[in-house]
Amino acid sequence: MKFYVASKGDHKSNMIKSIIEQYLLDFDLVLSKEEPDLVISVGGDGTFLHTVHDYFHRLQETAFIGLHTGHLGFYADWLPEEVEKLVIEISKKKFEIKEYPLLSMSIFYQNQQEPVEYLALNEATIKRIEGSVVLDVKINGQPFERFRGDGLCVSTPSGSTAYNKALGGAIVHPSLSTMQITEMSSINNRVFRTIGSPLILPSHHVCQFVPVNPDQSFLITIDHVTKSVENVVALEYAVAKQKIRFARFQPFPFWKRVHDSFISDER
Repeated sequence: MKFYVASKGDHKSNMIKSIIEQYLLDFDLVLSKEEPDLVISVGGDGTFLHTVHDYFHRLQETAFIGLHTGHLGFYADWLPEEVEKLVIEISKKKFEIKEYPLLSMSIFYQNQQEPVEYLALNEATIKRIEGSVVLDVKINGQPFERFRGDGLCVSTPSGSTAYNKALGGAIVHPSLSTMQITEMSSINNRVFRTIGSPLILPSHHVCQFVPVNPDQSFLITIDHVTKSVENVVALEYAVAKQKIRFARFQPFPFWKRVHDSFISDER
């Protein structure tokens, strides 16, 4: 089996990366950054997001596992003191695969026939540097509302515990193939109204954000990536056809992960 170890870059993470690499090489596994069957991310959720984006072109061939060297992460199942156990599991056992949904985002620009497409593991957002965002929201091609406010966030189930939760969105189990739209400080008064609640859409639904003024510039994020865009005709979101594959060697139920992250300090 081919493997690759990605590190956060700090001293502790780099040391663990070196240990894992040496152990796995001793077990006759093959180190391959270009074509790994398994990618081990050492760091936190930020490291994991960066790493996954590097392998979005290999989602069908590559599985991911996380070892956290900081605070407990949603994408990191293993602790530094479990390195030897993890290495033995990887070298001796066939891992179980858990697939989670991803978000597909397409940006349609003026005078450009084909959209620019992205994938997100956590969420995609749209904001403006100055002033309010004004967007017509369409669901399956039908007008739903005209949104005015700071912005909108579209999240995956696994990303529902990240920025989406901070915005007051629902926590969604990642086994559900859905996406969630959450508002950022919407303007609601006698003149302007929005739904004011998060929307959870199934996998066969498509959502579009259409700028009322396409000449405005917007700030969009795709997970950890931030871009400034202009001349946007529409942004389209859907549950992606691709899924991310997690390598599981031990059970770590999602609701226990939620409990440990937000309610209890104990794992």
